[in-house]
Amino acid sequence: MSVLAVGLSHRSSPVALLERVALSGEARLKAMSEMAGADAVNEVMMVATCNRVEIYADVDKFHPGVAALSELLSWHTGVALAELTRHLYVHYEERAVQHLFSVACGLDSMVVGEGQILGQVRAALKEAQQSGTLGRVLNDLGQRALRVGKRAHTETHLDHAGADMVSLGLLVAGRHLPAAAARPAAPAEADAACPHVPAGAGGADGVAAALPRPQALAGQRVLVLGAGSMSALSANTVARQGASSVVVANRTFERAARLAECLTEAYEPLRSRAAAFDRAADELAGADLVISCTGAQGLVLTRDDVAAAVARRGGRPLVLLDLALPRDVDPGVRDLPGAVLVDIEDLRQATAEGTGDVAGTAADISAVREIVEEEVAGYQAVRRAELVAPTVVALRSKAQTVVDTELSRLHGRLPDLDDRARGEIDHAVRRVVDKLLHQPTVRVKQLASAPNGGSYEAALRELFDLDPHKPDAVTLIDPATAEEG
Repeated sequence: MSVLAVGLSHRSSPVALLERVALSGEARLKAMSEMAGADAVNEVMMVATCNRVEIYADVDKFHPGVAALSELLSWHTGVALAELTRHLYVHYEERAVQHLFSVACGLDSMVVGEGQILGQVRAALKEAQQSGTLGRVLNDLGQRALRVGKRAHTETHLDHAGADMVSLGLLVAGRHLPAAAARPAAPAEADAACPHVPAGAGGADGVAAALPRPQALAGQRVLVLGAGSMSALSANTVARQGASSVVVANRTFERAARLAECLTEAYEPLRSRAAAFDRAADELAGADLVISCTGAQGLVLTRDDVAAAVARRGGRPLVLLDLALPRDVDPGVRDLPGAVLVDIEDLRQATAEGTGDVAGTAADISAVREIVEEEVAGYQAVRRAELVAPTVVALRSKAQTVVDTELSRLHGRLPDLDDRARGEIDHAVRRVVDKLLHQPTVRVKQLASAPNGGSYEAALRELFDLDPHKPDAVTLIDPATAEEG
């Protein structure tokens, strides 16, 4: 059993391809189910965000595992395998573990150190568990990755040095917003994060609360499309940055209403309300900034929607921040006078150019990498120790068989022994065997946890002729041969 990672991200793929590979919830569950049922694949977990689609699997063999995951990803996304493989990266065993730990820490994110990825890894674990594709190997690995991510954020200042995707998006989009009359700063008690923002996705103790310009959106009117975790984080962030009003539009109106009510309570005197999703286009004319991250599979705002809104704004620019993958906003909006579209491709370019204080310091990044290396070594040591366990079971099973056979032979030769004598003999023989095996089995587990420790397990199997995969079918002593001895 070995861990395999196959995926593509903002580092390896253009955003247009990531958009095509993005699967909806139901489609993702179906794809994972078929992957877990493929030959050589035992377990599957998929981490899907606006910046990456990664499949983690427990596989029996490397090449069949890569082929199965790649072909099924191609089949379910409709992207030709030849096109897909040009952008796929593959990590195996220790490198796969290291990659997942780095992802969980935010080291591989577009914005280094962002905290949202930790919540996304947690969601991927839960989704795989619900789909029945998560087993012991990936569950242990995923839980360990969450632990590593938490260590990175509590033991270093990487997240404070960086910014999340929402904060970066607002930093870039905010450049195109006209200055507005500053509104009073929100009272201190309003720093409590809205409960609709999930753990690991930002909040008062996360990146959003540590922005360098807390009133960067003073007086701006914001429309948020969607009410999921990214939308809730966006709404909280703009409220914390001084927006004068926030309108939330979501397909489930009740969810939008809950988020709007939460914002009003947490950020007084902010004005917030919910709007029907099918009337979202009608809300454009009254907004200065639109943030969209719905997770829809088609466009939410068309070029015509935005053009109609711009025509009613009397020359005031409309800025749209599209954080969704696939896109929510028609790319044709870029050609409209009076409208500015900022999407993930723009954020990637901004990151490459080093826009703003969005990169963690070298010291923090180095410290997190050390944590990752330490945790990878610890995980590998535990895995190596676990792998020797079947051999130890086989050894003890074989010893038990030998003891049972020899005691049976002895009792057959000495039929006149009373029960007390038989019991004493049985107890003495079993204690001798247990004592002889104790030190070697303890020691081989310790040695197996070290690099190249597998050689000790191999030696044990060779010396005692063991089959660790079939402990109940270990070599038996032939009673006839034992009698001859």
